[in-house]
Amino acid sequence: MKRFMAGLLVALLVVTFAFSAIAQEKKSSFVGDPGETYYMCVMVSGVEYWFPVYEMFKQAGQLLGVKTVYTGTPEYDVNKQLAVFEQILAKKPAGIFLHPMNSDPFIEPINRAIEMGIPVVTFAADSPNSKRVSYVTSDNYKEANLAADFIAKDMGEVGEVAVLENPGQDNHDRRTNGFIQRIESKYPKMKVVGRVACNQDPNKGYQAVLTLAQAHPNLGAVFMPEAATAIGAAQAAKELGGKIRIICCDVSVKILDMIKAGEVFGAICPDQGVQGFMGMMLLYLAKHSDMIDPMNDWKRAGYNPMSVPYLDNGMHVVTKDNADDFYWEKYLKRRGTKGIDE
Repeated sequence: MKRFMAGLLVALLVVTFAFSAIAQEKKSSFVGDPGETYYMCVMVSGVEYWFPVYEMFKQAGQLLGVKTVYTGTPEYDVNKQLAVFEQILAKKPAGIFLHPMNSDPFIEPINRAIEMGIPVVTFAADSPNSKRVSYVTSDNYKEANLAADFIAKDMGEVGEVAVLENPGQDNHDRRTNGFIQRIESKYPKMKVVGRVACNQDPNKGYQAVLTLAQAHPNLGAVFMPEAATAIGAAQAAKELGGKIRIICCDVSVKILDMIKAGEVFGAICPDQGVQGFMGMMLLYLAKHSDMIDPMNDWKRAGYNPMSVPYLDNGMHVVTKDNADDFYWEKYLKRRGTKGIDE
């Protein structure tokens, strides 16, 4: 009996240590609480650009064992996006992945979220003066340089170009200014002959190209920092004989179709999937910042040790040769998911 009891005690100790080790391993591993919910908040929520961002945001969440939610406002309205952000805060989420329509209006709400213990990571556009913990984006100036170089090479580094812009949105302003600076600094035989604010309106893009072409008969290319305006701009260029190269940033099904048809010269596309995946990982680490203890003054200064000021998600040039690889429906079919509906 004594030997039996001794054996039982040893067995219990082994089981206890085993469960203790498992618990310790789980505590230190990348396993979230199933009750944690992380939100992705955007404006113009029907824009296709966001969908692959959320797809990889969602996948990272699944790998971590947490919930994710896609939300935002369908309008291009900063006040409505702020209202959605406030609704998310009221639910006390584990973290928020935010594309702020404008930088400054989000400073106070983001700072308040941080004070509530809710980390905020911005993506594609930033609120740099806020206390957001991280910013994930492609380098907007590199995007602009790539677009300028792509156009210049095809034009033989000679000719006139114009820009259709969307003033006030941080990432779009960087792309616009970067494109102009690149042309002016690197290509002395090229000239930027016009700038028109179209504010992501295809109809305004259409009229702008017609007007620019009339004022500048030798116009060789038009750049815009987003995809919506390019639809109208490309239609105008087509009606004018197809000699004006249209190049934009971001893609949609319509833009991809127009690239394949030769109506849009090309697009600079950020790596949206990496943007979403890394955004979720940064949010998770910021929420679970006890996983890291860096050698700096974070405890004394009182900031989140998992703050990553800037992470570059990369980019691609989309042309006729590779356009098929960027279609959303093909991507969903390959992955076997329901996209933003999950």
